[in-house]
Amino acid sequence: MQFNRRQMLGGAAAGVTSLALPSIVRAQAASAHVVVIGGGFGGATAARYLRQLAPQLRVTLVEPAARFYTCPFSNLYLAGLRSWESIGHSYDGLRKAGVHVVHARADHVLTDTRRVLLSNGQALSYDKLVLSPGVDMRWNALEGYDEAASQLAPHAWKAGPQTQLLKKQLEAMPDGGKFVMVIPANPFRCPPGPYERAAMVAHYLKQHKPKSKILLLDDKDAFSKQGLFIQGWKALYGDMIEWVKQSDDGKVTRADAKNLEVETAFGTKHKADVLNVIPPQKAGFIADRAGVTDASGWVPVKAESFESSKVPNVYVLGDATIAAPMPKSGFAANTQGKVAAAAIAAELTGQPLPAASYANTCYSLIGNDYGISVAGVYRAQEGKLIEVPNSGGVSPLDGNAAFRKAEADYGSAWYKAISTDIWDR
Repeated sequence: MQFNRRQMLGGAAAGVTSLALPSIVRAQAASAHVVVIGGGFGGATAARYLRQLAPQLRVTLVEPAARFYTCPFSNLYLAGLRSWESIGHSYDGLRKAGVHVVHARADHVLTDTRRVLLSNGQALSYDKLVLSPGVDMRWNALEGYDEAASQLAPHAWKAGPQTQLLKKQLEAMPDGGKFVMVIPANPFRCPPGPYERAAMVAHYLKQHKPKSKILLLDDKDAFSKQGLFIQGWKALYGDMIEWVKQSDDGKVTRADAKNLEVETAFGTKHKADVLNVIPPQKAGFIADRAGVTDASGWVPVKAESFESSKVPNVYVLGDATIAAPMPKSGFAANTQGKVAAAAIAAELTGQPLPAASYANTCYSLIGNDYGISVAGVYRAQEGKLIEVPNSGGVSPLDGNAAFRKAEADYGSAWYKAISTDIWDR
């Protein structure tokens, strides 16, 4: 992949999606109401772009948290490269854009009467519903790992108190201790996330606890950007990080959070000083209550609009969806939110459905000045999502130090740009 292609995808991928949006939408249905559940990368994007594309529509965003903390860049917080508040975003910008924001939990969706029941006792009627519920953990899918266990061996796979707990445990770990991470089989939120986390934990340990080790126990034999990660780990951290693939006894079958111990399929036991268990996942619970999940626990969607394949007038975005070959990433959710907003605005205002185009760029940091990335462009074809041939790729293995630093800088620029696009304007 050439450097100029990386720049194009990293700096302008959002523009690829923008090409799919209608340039002007004149709202004809001023009384129509769109309810959006979930104020993360997908839901907040959809809410903002619905107001932008069809200002006469009423748009209500339902989100329990007054401030949203992003999973992207939360690993940098663990490394000490970012403050906690630097990854937090308020909803004031969305309010300025005309979105009505309700800080409550959506408890039920009654699709037959098109109503959403909230934890504050409120009931919202809708014409169109957007769900961006993120993921929930599959408690007890791994023996011994339930919600109570996560208070001892945090997953930190939702940015918030779990992330802060993991940081405190790292800070309290003795020099020469062992950090053990349990990594699930696909699919799960952010495919490169565990491997970036390993690098960022190593960055912290190299500075503060250099005798320590990191053990990655993985329920698969390959992972996103594998060659680049392993190359970067070795270059920056020597033999601090050990990755054990599934076929080499990396599959963990039991966790003992109280004793910070895990057991693998072959009966091997590993004792940790800090135990980070990332369990199997599923779509956030409200998706199941809305009846849009299938037997897999994830949500099938129509490639042209991300409308639910099971329930009409309900659109589902982000990590909760079955959207391969698109990854479960923040950037992917952002582009899906724009396409869904365009489709909803078009339908409610009598416009033709715009052509769907999607993009993803995922930057990962291995060291302070060492970044890598993967990118792709996708389109809907015959009801399915396909990757546009020759549209993306990964960072080259032979990139020099200047290239790696540039990728790290692009990652920071991407985070600032997407945060501004969604929340901070």
